[in-house]
Amino acid sequence: MSALAPSAPSSPEHPVGPAPSVSFDNTAIAFATKSDAQMRKAHLLFASLGHPWLVKAGIPLSAWAVRVGLPGVRLVVKHTVFEQFCGGESIQECQPAVEALGRFGVQSILDYSVEGEKTEEGFDATARETIATIDWAASHPHIPFSVFKVTGLARFGLLEKRGAGEALSAEEQAEWGRVRERVLRICERAYEKGVRIFLDGEETWIQDVIDGLGEEMMERFNREKALVYNTYQMYRKASLGNLRAALERARAKGYHLGAKLVRGAYMEKERLRAKERGYEDPIQPDKAATDADYDSAVVFCLEHLERMALCAGTHNEESSQKLVRELARRGIASNDSRVFFSQLYGMSDNISFNLAKAGYNVAKYLPYGPVRAVLPYLIRRAQENSAIAGQGGREVRFIRGELLRRKQARALGAGQPTA
Repeated sequence: MSALAPSAPSSPEHPVGPAPSVSFDNTAIAFATKSDAQMRKAHLLFASLGHPWLVKAGIPLSAWAVRVGLPGVRLVVKHTVFEQFCGGESIQECQPAVEALGRFGVQSILDYSVEGEKTEEGFDATARETIATIDWAASHPHIPFSVFKVTGLARFGLLEKRGAGEALSAEEQAEWGRVRERVLRICERAYEKGVRIFLDGEETWIQDVIDGLGEEMMERFNREKALVYNTYQMYRKASLGNLRAALERARAKGYHLGAKLVRGAYMEKERLRAKERGYEDPIQPDKAATDADYDSAVVFCLEHLERMALCAGTHNEESSQKLVRELARRGIASNDSRVFFSQLYGMSDNISFNLAKAGYNVAKYLPYGPVRAVLPYLIRRAQENSAIAGQGGREVRFIRGELLRRKQARALGAGQPTA
C-alpha cells in the first residue's frame, strides 16, 4: 500500500443508508437565536452592504473616524457591523454569544482578531491573549478550538524576508527566535489543555513561513492526534499540492496533520502584487477552479482520516452538502471528532444551525477585540457582503423569508414572541 493510499472507512455509529442531505432553507432553525428586532437590524445592515458605492465610500470614512476618535462613530460601528460579526471586545463579552450558539449545538472558536501589531510589546500581548482563549476554551464545553494569526505575533517585514529566503541579521535572528518562542508557548498550552489550535492563513508570500512553523509544532504536539492545524487557502493554485506534500511529511515524521480548508480572503491583494512585481498570479483562474480544488481537498482529507483531521471552513452550500454525502458514503459518523464544519459568526446561519441540528460538528469563528483594533477584519466582512448577488444578498433573502414566516405563523396563532 502506498504512503498515501486511502484509509479504510471509519466504523459508523449507525448503519449507513442512502446518501443524506441537509436542508439549508429552514430559516426557523437558522435564526432560532434571533428576535424580530435583531433580524430587522441585520436586514438593514446587509441591505446597506448590498450597495457597493455605499460600502466603498463608508469604509475609509468610518475607519478614519474610529481611528481619530470622532465622537459617536465608535458606538455606531460597535452597534452595527461590529455587533453583527464580532462577539464582543473581550473574552468575557463573548460569553452570551457562546452560550446562545451552544444551546443549539453550534460551537465557538474564540478569535482575537487584532491584526497589524508592530511592536514586541504588542506581539507579547497578543500571545498572552491567545493563551487566555485556550484557558477559557479548556473550561468551556462549547469551545473546541482556539486560533491565531502569526502576523499578530511577528513583524510582517520579518516574515517577508524569511519568505523571500533572504539572510537575517543577528538582530533579526534574535527577533525570529522570539516569534518561534511565542508560537511554541501557545501550542504548548493548547497541548497541555487539550484544546485544538489553528494557525490562520495569510498572504502567499509569507504563507510558507507560517506553514513551516505550523508543521514544526505538529511534529512536536500532534503525535497522538491532530491538535495543531495549518490553514490551506484553496484559491491558491498550489494549495492542493501543498496539502498532499504536507501529509507525506507528516507520515514520514510520524505525526498527524491538522488541516483547515478555506477558499481564501486576499484575492485582490494577491493579484495586484503579482501584477506589480511581474510574477505569475498565484490565484486560481476562476471560482470554478477554486471550488474544484476545495472539494478535492475535502475528499483527500477524508481518504486519509487515520492520519488527518479536517475543519471545512466554508459558506458554500454545495461544498457543505458534498461533505455531508462523503461522510455518509465512507461510513464516517456525522459527529466524528476529526471532522468539523465552520462558518464565520454573523454569516451563513442557515448552514451552521441546520448542520448542527442534523448532528454534525459545527463551530463558528467568533472574533473579538477592541473596535478600533478589529477594523481590518470588519472591513473584509463588509467587502465580502457588498455584492447583492453574493453572500450579502443571500443573507437578505433568508432574513426576509424568516420574518415573513414568523408573521404568517403569528397570524395563525403559533408565532414566537418578537422580543
